[in-house]
Amino acid sequence: MENEPLIDDALKTELSALYAAEERHYHNLAHIEAMLALARDYRGELGDPEAVEAAIWFHDAIYDSRAKDNEARSAALAEKKLAGRIDAGRMGRISAMILATATHQLPLFDDAAAIRDASLFLDMDLSILGAAPEAFDAYEHAVRREYGWVEEPMWRAGRGAVLKTFLARPHIFHTQEFRQRFEPQARLNIARSLQALT
Repeated sequence: MENEPLIDDALKTELSALYAAEERHYHNLAHIEAMLALARDYRGELGDPEAVEAAIWFHDAIYDSRAKDNEARSAALAEKKLAGRIDAGRMGRISAMILATATHQLPLFDDAAAIRDASLFLDMDLSILGAAPEAFDAYEHAVRREYGWVEEPMWRAGRGAVLKTFLARPHIFHTQEFRQRFEPQARLNIARSLQALT
């Protein structure tokens, strides 16, 4: 049991099917794979790489653009699927990381390594904000399609509010590495997006 990966092939197949739903234009397998690639880049920096990988796989497992509890439901699914595979402490950290994607505020861990892992995990989730302009524009377009049911004036107001909260933060990213790699471009992309929304 000890040597089995947290996310085995059977679970990957099961979760991949959720991410393959046709209404997912951004929150799909490509998003998960992009985050897993970043997790590999920063593997040496992670205290518990397997827990971060599990949080990545589960964080958008439940995604309904009309719902307000996707993160809570995704965390609950993780707890159900990982039951018996890991101890309560690790499960708690994975759940807290998934729940934190609702606000992108850091969970209140008392362990420095867990805080570091959560910081890197949340930064990986937001790295698209600092992507090259054409990749960022494709992301914006994909998210708009996921919210296709929202009328344009409501969309502009809601999306604008979300983007403004990121710009208002002293830093969009929690870690020095991601600030250096993505922050300047993220601020340019968001400012450009806000201009287009108004």
